[in-house]
Amino acid sequence: MDEFQIETAQNVGINQNVASIGDRLLGYLIDSAVILLYGILAILLLVKLNLEPGDSWTIYLLVSLPAFLYYVLLETFLNGKTIGKTLMKTRVVKLDGSPPSFANYFVRWILRIIDVALTTGGGAVLTILLKGNGQRIGDIAAGTTVISEKQKLTINDTLVKDLPLNYLPTYSQVTVLKDSDMQTIKNLYDDAVRNGNHNIIVNLHYRLLKVMSIETNEKPLDFVAKVIKDYNYYTQNM
Repeated sequence: MDEFQIETAQNVGINQNVASIGDRLLGYLIDSAVILLYGILAILLLVKLNLEPGDSWTIYLLVSLPAFLYYVLLETFLNGKTIGKTLMKTRVVKLDGSPPSFANYFVRWILRIIDVALTTGGGAVLTILLKGNGQRIGDIAAGTTVISEKQKLTINDTLVKDLPLNYLPTYSQVTVLKDSDMQTIKNLYDDAVRNGNHNIIVNLHYRLLKVMSIETNEKPLDFVAKVIKDYNYYTQNM
């Protein structure tokens, strides 16, 4: 899973996990199946209603409108997700990690004509591979990308972490925290870094400064990471 780093307005560096081609393709197939199923149900409904030919076309156009606007509607109201993206745990975000606006969603949706329809998806795949940050043509124009929200579980997902033998802690005040507190902090920190939620990092930074009664000039991301390491140092050497 490729990563790219963004720098937020708070000068917090966040690594985003780019959604893989496989996850995006499976999400697209799921969404296509949903649209197809909706279309079939709409046709069956019109047949059952037994409308006049002139009226049936008008009703069909109205009923089929949600399918036509499927991507732009769902991504707008589901915070960058569709049914397929939800199941594949992917999401559309702006390159700075913030939620896209309706205009961003609309641009990437309208350019699906080039990315997907006219090139049978080949244009999207080629652009994503060349760009390396999950952007198809519509994403480039809209300033968006698609990230993965899947958790990558490693040995670092536990509270205890191996530290260098010569590691020197900075904040002895971390000892006021409990194991349960630090586990919560670490989980929030890992999730925030994984999902690009820089506001959580900033809030953790603020709360830790208040609880530990200290001041620092370190960036929020670096500070919270150091607090976690320092806590591990003191708990391992007590």
